[in-house]
Order: sequence, then C-alpha cells, then structure tokens
Amino acid sequence: MELRQLQQSFDAFDEAAAGRLALNRTDLRCLDVVLAGGPLPAGRISVALKLSPAATTTVIDRLERAGMVFRSPDPDNRRRVLVTATDAARSAEAEIFVPVGEAGVRALQGYGPDELAVILDFLRTARRIQEEQAARVRDLPEAAAGR
Repeated sequence: MELRQLQQSFDAFDEAAAGRLALNRTDLRCLDVVLAGGPLPAGRISVALKLSPAATTTVIDRLERAGMVFRSPDPDNRRRVLVTATDAARSAEAEIFVPVGEAGVRALQGYGPDELAVILDFLRTARRIQEEQAARVRDLPEAAAGR
C-alpha cells in the first residue's frame, strides 16, 4: 500500500510540474532527460523516452516552441543536431525540481550509513522491477492490453 501511495505521489508531483510549465507529461519527461544529460542528440532522447524518432521530433518541437529547449548543430557530426535546455528550463528546474532534491537530502540526514545502504539497495531494486514491468506491459499482446 505504501508503495502504491508513493507512486501516486510521484504522479501527482509530475502532473503539478507539467501543469505549472504548461507541458504534457511526455514533454516533461523529455525536458527532464535534456536537463539531466544535455546537450543530447535526438536519437539518445528517443532511446531514453522509448519513443520513435518521429514522436521525439514532435516532442522536441513542442518544447522548442515553449522556450524550454533549443537545437544547435553538433560540432562533431554535421548531420546531427543537439538539443539543449534553455535558461528558462534551468530556472524552472531550480524553482520546481531542486527543492524536491533538497528536501530528500534533509529527510535522509537522520539515517546512518548502514541504513542509507539499505535504502539505496531498495531504491535500485524497485527501479529495476519497475523497468522490467514496464517492458513486460509494453510487450503484452494487443488483446491482453485491453485494446
């Protein structure tokens, strides 16, 4: 039950952040990928988001129109462009996401090294399970997926 409520709280936060930025959830995920690892080629973004190249281009187009990213030529590969977060995106990150990380750090300060190791192990295991289950659901036959 606690894990379900935790997942729901993550979803509620993402929904609130997307609403604050006037983005949909896919666009918010893309922005997060670019903020965390940019500048990035669109192909790497496609892989990270598990989207087709065409869908990724559409997402990047929307983020560019929203002033959150810009494209620039890749200095190492003339056929490729890099997607970079704008100053507006960095400001949004500071306003919306940085406080979450800071609150998490404060919450963990009461734990000792052994407890933190257990928490980290649990988080890594939970992430792996979520990724495996997401892949399982994506691979379900159409009828089993309820379509």
